[in-house]
Amino acid sequence: MASWDEVRRIALGLPETSEEPSYQGLPAWKVRGKAFVWERPLRRADLDALGTAAPDGPVLGAQVPDVGAKEALLADDPTVYFTTPHFDGYPAVLVRLDRISTEELTELVVEAWYARAPKRLAASYRAGQSPIGGSRPMVSKTRRPVS
Repeated sequence: MASWDEVRRIALGLPETSEEPSYQGLPAWKVRGKAFVWERPLRRADLDALGTAAPDGPVLGAQVPDVGAKEALLADDPTVYFTTPHFDGYPAVLVRLDRISTEELTELVVEAWYARAPKRLAASYRAGQSPIGGSRPMVSKTRRPVS
């Protein structure tokens, strides 16, 4: 079960990421001004559309590379990933934060960052990763290392 503290730690560990208030002052994590993950409470229209399937826990919104990636996540684990009509045709998923593992959350946040980061910044970050797929610890503007 993941938490907002873990989202914050992972997101702020990525280069040029900031945490800024978004809709209703809730946190959003941005790379050079572009949101890649954000706290996304369900709105009345979402609740109406989801009915009894609406989660009652914390919801994270996450950018994905494209609609195909979104559909793959939704099909892969509908107990974790879901969407609402508001996001139809848009490359983003909603995540039941209390049902995603920290490992899967890390992968999702990093991939969301790659989807929004400028190409040169993303390439530079990729180049700094170890060849076996892990990443070296990065230090954000707030000096929080990613482990």
